[in-house]
Amino acid sequence: MHFRGCTGNDNKLPRSYHSGDSGDALEFIKSVKQEFPYSKLYGVGYSLGANMLLKLLGEIQENKLLEKCVAVSPPMQLDACSARMNQGFSRYYQYRLVNDLNAALDKKYDKHNMHRLIGLKREDIKNLKTFFDFDDAYTAPIHGFDSAQDYYIKSSSKQYLKFIKTPTLIIHSKDDPFMSEGVIPSKEELSEDVILELTEHGGHVGFIGGTLFSPEYWLEKRIVTFLLEDSN
Repeated sequence: MHFRGCTGNDNKLPRSYHSGDSGDALEFIKSVKQEFPYSKLYGVGYSLGANMLLKLLGEIQENKLLEKCVAVSPPMQLDACSARMNQGFSRYYQYRLVNDLNAALDKKYDKHNMHRLIGLKREDIKNLKTFFDFDDAYTAPIHGFDSAQDYYIKSSSKQYLKFIKTPTLIIHSKDDPFMSEGVIPSKEELSEDVILELTEHGGHVGFIGGTLFSPEYWLEKRIVTFLLEDSN
């Protein structure tokens, strides 16, 4: 709904989507609001989408398009997350995810002159081993950023948190393998409308309680509870 090309259907343009790409989401939300002007709309984002949602809320500020929002495991500081993915077992996740990104990029060469657009030969895609490699070679130039670092700085949601005027819950775990604790915002970096719930365990979009034979998937319950609190 909010990232063209993220559903399994190819984005027909040379570009793709990225963690700060709030334009499609804003257009979608405005469209739904126009269709159902008297209905309350709520937003829930996970991982990359959670970072985008927080950034969007910071951008629209007083524009009350959404009643409440929840962001689960958002990579709020992208450069720190990129560095974390080069450490320990996180490198396995990076290997799997970058392979998928490379495969999607390779398909772009069938329809577009990507070598001219981004300066990368098709046979060199295999040399992109990390998120930073991929973002520096493709994400940044195709979306108008100067470099991967420029993309990370401008698309990270952490700097937008103090501008959020929509009641928002962030659910994050200290043991998230995609992020270091440096990603976690301080109290001073949050607006009064943002609640940060920090757990010791939960991994990346995990948050399972109970026991091995009787697990409790409490994340979904917490999201619904927050959204319906004080609801008329």
